Amino acid sequence: MPVVVLDTNALLLPFERSVNIDSQLRSLLGNCEILVPGPLIGELRRSSNKHARAAIELAFRYKVVDTEATGDQAVIELAERHDAYVVTNDRALIARLREKRIKVILLRGGSHLGMDF
Repeated sequence: MPVVVLDTNALLLPFERSVNIDSQLRSLLGNCEILVPGPLIGELRRSSNKHARAAIELAFRYKVVDTEATGDQAVIELAERHDAYVVTNDRALIARLREKRIKVILLRGGSHLGMDF
């Protein structure tokens, strides 16, 4: 079963862009396990984004996994550990993921998720 790691902006997508992460990932990968790095919860708690509280609730619908690292490095650590896809729209993170040959799923056309090739 494919494993997917969500970063902070992926957790905000349903509230900012009305993207249903579950159905979008199911259409791309079939059934998959979705992981959220634990440090992202603290990042969202400190965020001034008006959707942060809802994003935290969404995160806890998935498996929250502790990591040694924080921020983007936590996402990378978890993706490497599980040979996982990463859902993000963060350009800097996407560049780092590409360097490490980690598979990326990102927002396409402002309305749906697609694979980055």
